[in-house]
Amino acid sequence: MAQMRRRDPEPPPGLPRIEFRPGMANEMLRELAPLLAEEGIDINNIEVDDIETLRRAMNRAVERHNMALFTPVGERRDVAAAALRLVVEAIADDDSEVASAILDQVQPESPDNSAPEVSACIGIALGLLDEWLGGHDESTPPRLAERVRLPRGHWVGERAARDILALAAKGRAFRSLGSLLTRQGGPQVLYGSALALTATIRAWSTGTGTPVPELARTLIR
Repeated sequence: MAQMRRRDPEPPPGLPRIEFRPGMANEMLRELAPLLAEEGIDINNIEVDDIETLRRAMNRAVERHNMALFTPVGERRDVAAAALRLVVEAIADDDSEVASAILDQVQPESPDNSAPEVSACIGIALGLLDEWLGGHDESTPPRLAERVRLPRGHWVGERAARDILALAAKGRAFRSLGSLLTRQGGPQVLYGSALALTATIRAWSTGTGTPVPELARTLIR
């Protein structure tokens, strides 16, 4: 189990990792098939004279696929939101072991929604931070973005959390998902999202006097 709290500052992110899995391209094509079909492209019979047309269609399909992946609904969202609430409460209580244990249960995929998914947790967190810190939610305390501070000490994901907070203050964290993941890496963005969410709710709690657990239950949905 990865521990969120570190004894020393988080090292700079390494170079992006390129992973090759046999059949990965075909698997991706199958996932994009319905979206490509809406673009008039049959993956079983790709006949496009203009390669640029195909490239643009693929880009649009990938963008829509990622949008759906990071915008969970229904039970998938409920499971991820529940995990985020528990993580926020644990970090706010300075219990990094519990927070780490919860995040360790977050899975790349969970077809039966028995576990929270990485993309769902990241998407929910960034979407909420954009609303709260970007000035799109009238219920947030005034100047909330200026008062957010990360928890003391060193944490896994602290570098990603700083990037996320800066982007969210401009309402651009969710839109910057691609660059965040490329620059920081998936695990760091997951942990950083949790840190940024905790820091924001703690600032909200300080400004309103509402306990963190109550805010977490009310706001993270």
